[in-house]
Amino acid sequence: MFEFYPQIKAVHIACVLLSGLLFALRGTLVLVGRGIAAHWAPLRYLSYAIDTTLLTAALMLLTILPAAVFANGWLATKLLLLVAYVVLGMLALRRGRSPRQRTICFAAALATYLYILGVAYMHQPLGWLYGLAA
Repeated sequence: MFEFYPQIKAVHIACVLLSGLLFALRGTLVLVGRGIAAHWAPLRYLSYAIDTTLLTAALMLLTILPAAVFANGWLATKLLLLVAYVVLGMLALRRGRSPRQRTICFAAALATYLYILGVAYMHQPLGWLYGLAA
């Protein structure tokens, strides 16, 4: 299956970007008072489809790559940040008790998303900060 690595990685990266853009769109709609549009069924289903494809590609990559690639803990960091991102996203889109809380959670979710991108790109738990620490 290693021969399909470039294609699987490309699908994974495309889904990461699409998922982040769709979350940013839906979160912005919630913040500007268009929560009904943010929860419109086709947008939700598109989000589910993208995230399912993203998870499938991630699991495929996990099975393809040798364990040594993950030795420094970047993948564990990425997975922990992903849990935080999902929780913050839920609070931002639907579960936040006030507009202020939803705004703070939305900003924190976007910051977490960007940090996850840095961890994945740099293959370092420090993500974008790795270059500054070196």
